[in-house]
Amino acid sequence: MVLGMIGLGKMGANMAERLTRAGHQVVGYDRDAAAVKKVIERGGLGADSLPALARQLQPRRAIWIMVPAGDPVDQTIQALLPHLAKGDILIDGGNSNYKDSQRRGAELKAQGFEFLDVGTSGGIWGLREGYSMMIGGDGEAVSWLRPIFEALAPAADKGWGHVGPSGAGHFVKMVHNGIEYGLMQAYAEGFELIRRKEEFQPDLVQVAEIWRYGSVVRSWLLDLIADALGKNPNLEGIAPYVADSGEGRWTAKEAIDLGVAMPVISLALERRFLTHDAERFADRLLAVTRQEFGGHAVKTEAGRARG
Repeated sequence: MVLGMIGLGKMGANMAERLTRAGHQVVGYDRDAAAVKKVIERGGLGADSLPALARQLQPRRAIWIMVPAGDPVDQTIQALLPHLAKGDILIDGGNSNYKDSQRRGAELKAQGFEFLDVGTSGGIWGLREGYSMMIGGDGEAVSWLRPIFEALAPAADKGWGHVGPSGAGHFVKMVHNGIEYGLMQAYAEGFELIRRKEEFQPDLVQVAEIWRYGSVVRSWLLDLIADALGKNPNLEGIAPYVADSGEGRWTAKEAIDLGVAMPVISLALERRFLTHDAERFADRLLAVTRQEFGGHAVKTEAGRARG
């Protein structure tokens, strides 16, 4: 098949290369000309504008969009529409809010186009391992693009599927990322507890390697933890700051709207928020309040007790 790929960052470029290796033709576009050049060097074709990309594709066009969520997706779609034909398929493979995907699906359907929202997981490892894809949209369009999904997935019959109408793909991916927050937090807390038991002189790399095989807590995340600890056992030079992509927040909000108890994921999200606050005013207020009612010592910024 022939596919347009817009947005050639780490994931977009790797997806383009995986498709090219599988025998598909990819026409890539990115605002960074160097990124387009890399796609060409790896066997794909390049375009220097969105209209040029559309011209290189024959109806029925299929164009995969890998740009930041929000306005960039809408702007890309609007720029493409004058150059498309009825029946062409637009695919959003980024981390869009599922409500935006529902809206885009309805708007494009009314204009005669198809829209698929594809929650895509795999990160920088997807080129080698394949991508997990949760697809929302019209079933006929999914079937039309089946060879593309089979090539991107870990195996033709594994790691991908049509999960429902427009918005369903990004909804399932949103929950997927919420679960990821909880799993990562549980691993982090467990390893921290082992590390603190100094009398046993624990080797965290050894523990991670033991758990990777046969244990009920083995996972790809654990594989990555073992790899990271093996490279830097004491995590030297790593700031205690954990970003959140936004999908954890959306997951927590959806749980509130639906009245679903979700304490682990919600607490994992809140724990990330704590890493964003270098000032930690609330914690300092706790310390000084304890001093006020009980005369307990507080630590100054220099680390020495006072009071």
